[in-house]
Amino acid sequence: MKAAGSGGVLVAGGGCVGGTLACALAQAGVRTTLIEARPPRGAWAADSVDLRVYAIGRASQAIFEHLGIWDEILGMGACPYERMVVWDAGGGGEIRFEAAEIGEPVLGHIIEERVIVRALEGLAGRSEALTLERPARVTDLARGPDAVRARLDDGRWLEAALLVGADGRDSRVRQLAGIGVDAHDYRQQAIVCVVETERPHRATAWQRFLPTGPLAFLPLRRGRCSIVWSTTPEDAEVLLALDEASFAERLGEAFERRLGAITAVGERAAFPLARQHAEHYVAERLALVGDAAHVIHPLAGQGVNLGLLDAAALAEVVAGACRRRRDPGALHALRRYERWRRGDNLAMMWAMDGFKRLFGSRNPLLAGARNLGLGLVDRAGPLKAPLVRQAMGLAGDLPAMAAARRGMGEG
Repeated sequence: MKAAGSGGVLVAGGGCVGGTLACALAQAGVRTTLIEARPPRGAWAADSVDLRVYAIGRASQAIFEHLGIWDEILGMGACPYERMVVWDAGGGGEIRFEAAEIGEPVLGHIIEERVIVRALEGLAGRSEALTLERPARVTDLARGPDAVRARLDDGRWLEAALLVGADGRDSRVRQLAGIGVDAHDYRQQAIVCVVETERPHRATAWQRFLPTGPLAFLPLRRGRCSIVWSTTPEDAEVLLALDEASFAERLGEAFERRLGAITAVGERAAFPLARQHAEHYVAERLALVGDAAHVIHPLAGQGVNLGLLDAAALAEVVAGACRRRRDPGALHALRRYERWRRGDNLAMMWAMDGFKRLFGSRNPLLAGARNLGLGLVDRAGPLKAPLVRQAMGLAGDLPAMAAARRGMGEG
């Protein structure tokens, strides 16, 4: 298998963000090696649903369209949602967002992680400019003035102009580079599972803010819903231990049975929630994208969308440097990527943190104010449009891949 070579790029992490970056670089003619720890996934049962799903916004859809895999993703399974309903358990405040209000067919799509990864893997396999090292992990790195070298767990060293850490919140690349993180433990667990409900979800994403954390029902194909229930670690332990009937009852009560009774509950899992931000996104011959650079609260489902924008922005910066015959791993080139993405990511991080604190407060005065605010914004139609466009990824300084508008139908 060929090495990346000193002029190419190494991408550690072959999930949605790392795979997107590697494929975008390869399409731009940049020799790329993708290093992925997980072995290839086998086939899955037609009626099964991945526990990890993403709310893919329109900017992310544009990225996948640019890569040429959007139709494949739709074919494997994606559920468009046309509206979002958010309400507060501490009062009567409620706000609804409708795609039709801003002239769009949908707000986004709920898509399983495995579907996106499968489509990216297929594209990677068809690319002559991309080499896949799998299963493999980066165990050490050495940076020099002209190249970076990464050692794999089988002892081999790969050399390139740039190494990108796309290897998640516990990024080994970030640790090896000595880049610290600013982290805050929310002391919450997010319970995820797939459920069936008495009434159809009506292509709607639902979210109720409870004092212990938000509860989201995300629409899936075949009428099912993926839930993300953020709560205290103690409550999560109790909920995970309940039998299916008892859990369904607790879940229905927490959701105010907006979709009727919970009629079936799939496998449950939980993961801890934290806010995390890398002190730097770049260093000489090194860059971080996605969860390796930033982790936010999942209450608005923006984490993967931010990571995909990172990937598109970094691909644009690196490909541009290569076209101009400049060093893509030089710090002065990489700083453009950091300036481009760090501010937007930080703003979204603090916005989610603020929402979490606001809706988690039990102060009755604050509860009254937030319910009043929800109602006022819901009735002020023109004020909602900028909020919807921002959440959909249709605003801001977007990379060229994300700003594409080819065939942005509802799928």
